[in-house]
Amino acid sequence: MRFQTPLEPATLLRRYKRFLADIRLADGREAVAHCANPGSMMGLAEAGMRIWVEPNDDPKKKLKYGWRLVEHGAGQFSGVDTSVANRVVKAALEAGEIGGLDYARLRPEVKYGEKSRVDFLLQGGARDIYLEVKSVTLMRQAGLAEFPDSVTARGLKHLQELAAMVAQGHRAVLFFLVQRTDAQAVTVAKDIDPAYAAGLRAAMAAGVEALAYDCRIDPQGIALKGPLALQL
Repeated sequence: MRFQTPLEPATLLRRYKRFLADIRLADGREAVAHCANPGSMMGLAEAGMRIWVEPNDDPKKKLKYGWRLVEHGAGQFSGVDTSVANRVVKAALEAGEIGGLDYARLRPEVKYGEKSRVDFLLQGGARDIYLEVKSVTLMRQAGLAEFPDSVTARGLKHLQELAAMVAQGHRAVLFFLVQRTDAQAVTVAKDIDPAYAAGLRAAMAAGVEALAYDCRIDPQGIALKGPLALQL
């Protein structure tokens, strides 16, 4: 997935109200950028960080910049736009880059369960596959990515819905997309959300599958890279 507009470097001044960030552009001008991330962004929203933003000239948009990346130095990046995750996974599915997920028909945002929507429903294989994507950006220990970065009642509900699909004879897959270039493995942040950790154990015991992949990330775009070890 390539960014539609070339990204520009900036310095983060502060993130606030979840979806807003004050930034300083390379030429010294200050602006407000949209932050498409509802999580805590722990470790990724500290003042002074070098970030990359995407400009736009759409008169319908109030904010002229969207925050896309954090640069950690030494060529390492994290993607902070959670909406990117589904686009990256969709492109990888269409290119046949994710083994074991065979399908003839790919349907996004399909209603299922109790007023839920699954990110992707894959049909045409031996069984329907309900695929839920989670964007992972938290890292508190070098090389080990963690999910979630805040309590997620919605994420717990998704686990229960996926387990219900398995009980009905379908496949259900939880896909952790690590939007970091410095991760070697993925685990659950049990101290942040014990209920989610317990829910994941129960879901996997019920037959829900889990996959983790990392990304190639740079100011030109984000793409699926390869599988990561799961430490669950």
